[in-house]
Amino acid sequence: MKHRDPFIFTPGVLGYPLAFVLIIWIVFWAEIRFGWDFNDYGVYPRTVEGLRGIFISPFVHSDIKHLFHNTIPLFVLSLSLFYFYRKLSWKILGYGLLLTGLLTWVIGRPAFHIGASGIIYMLAGFLFFKGIFSKHYRLVALSLIVVFLYGGLLWYVAPIDPEISWEGHLSGLVTGLLFAVIYKKDIARPPKYEWERESYDAENDPFMKHFDENGNFIEHPEAEEESEYIYHFKETRKEDPT
Repeated sequence: MKHRDPFIFTPGVLGYPLAFVLIIWIVFWAEIRFGWDFNDYGVYPRTVEGLRGIFISPFVHSDIKHLFHNTIPLFVLSLSLFYFYRKLSWKILGYGLLLTGLLTWVIGRPAFHIGASGIIYMLAGFLFFKGIFSKHYRLVALSLIVVFLYGGLLWYVAPIDPEISWEGHLSGLVTGLLFAVIYKKDIARPPKYEWERESYDAENDPFMKHFDENGNFIEHPEAEEESEYIYHFKETRKEDPT
């Protein structure tokens, strides 16, 4: 059976992350253009009205600095999700948004929690832990890249800045780890070589036949028969010129 590459670049790999970022920027532009303020639509913990922020808060940002710091990692991490985990991407985003917001609603301080940082932490956590768990060399490499680029995010899951929703960050990271443990199917598997398969027979392997039971190399194993060439010579007589 022909091996199919599980990592395929499709228009959605680039299109969906761009769409997410574009929507966030449009919402921020609308606030500036029409003087609206959507901060009150954030997650407000342990209130019925605050539940609406689970779905709205990722698209609301307080200022341009907040927006800029979130949209770049959101684009990079969501693009990685759609490329390396194509079959799981929408489940991770949909359930991740819901669970991250719900955990923030449970453990958060009595304030409006806004921004896409919870989703960013969820994506970073999922990509890192799932890559390590999968043991696929490409996914492990992705985990290391995530750590290299966004390892500093770990500092902000603790209450070091009262203006930062560390509760949202922690909720996202825990959600990402949880999904990495739950979703074990529909991910790329490392390719198996012939000698790793259950049907592998070392005795019939052409390469292994070049070694004896002591591991010594045999240039011409007995199983190989040398070709035999038989030459036939035909005598030709010269004709008598007379």
